[in-house]
Amino acid sequence: MAACIRGVLVDLSGTIHIENSVIPRSIEALKKLRQTGLPLRFVTNTTKESKLSLLQRLTKIGFDIKADEIFSSLTAAVRLVRTRELRPLLLLQPDAKTDFAGISTDNPNAVVVGLAPDCFNYETLNKAFRLLLDGGQLIAIHKVQYYKRSDGLVLGPGPFVSALEYATDVQAEVVGKPQALFFKQVLTEIKCDPECAVMIGDDVRNDVEGAQAAGIKGILVKTGKYRHGDESKLSQPAFGVCQDFLEAVELIIKHTKVSKR
Repeated sequence: MAACIRGVLVDLSGTIHIENSVIPRSIEALKKLRQTGLPLRFVTNTTKESKLSLLQRLTKIGFDIKADEIFSSLTAAVRLVRTRELRPLLLLQPDAKTDFAGISTDNPNAVVVGLAPDCFNYETLNKAFRLLLDGGQLIAIHKVQYYKRSDGLVLGPGPFVSALEYATDVQAEVVGKPQALFFKQVLTEIKCDPECAVMIGDDVRNDVEGAQAAGIKGILVKTGKYRHGDESKLSQPAFGVCQDFLEAVELIIKHTKVSKR
């Protein structure tokens, strides 16, 4: 059966690369995907480094990706902070903070949390705790529980955001995946309706479940943080469950060819 596919969203870490290593066949897969002519965006919750550093990393390991093709949860967080004119306490790594250049952090009235191993210590978390008790807003760039690093699975920022929520009774506002607004912003850029878009990722909750809740088709790849049986956690079956990014691209090509008949 033909499926309407007019736009593709692709996760980065765990789907096409892990840190400085390319996931096998991913460069070939991206070339094949570009040959379809479908609008494309790379959507990522990566918050440990700035968008520029991420792009440089991807280019260095062999990917042909343009800066305006990357839509990150950091981008969404910066937009939110600017719109509300917030002065954030940034629980971010130094490199990631560069994306917030020009935003005042004096006398903070909000806490923004991303993946920041250097900040997840008692002193810094207690500072955030006190700010929230004084009425500050809690903004989670995302709440990923864990992710895949070259040395194995490691904690994401989600557990630390949850700790602040528990301690302060303040509910975090999440801006990255799996939020529907995040996906909507990306689709607006490529002028694609949700029902005609597909999301490829290794995270069953934030990539696939999040996309499907927003009306987007989801393809789960068995790379990165994927664990056996993850697909069974979905509230509705994925559009596809594939071994890797290349297999996911081939599934898309198959359906686009059918729709053209």
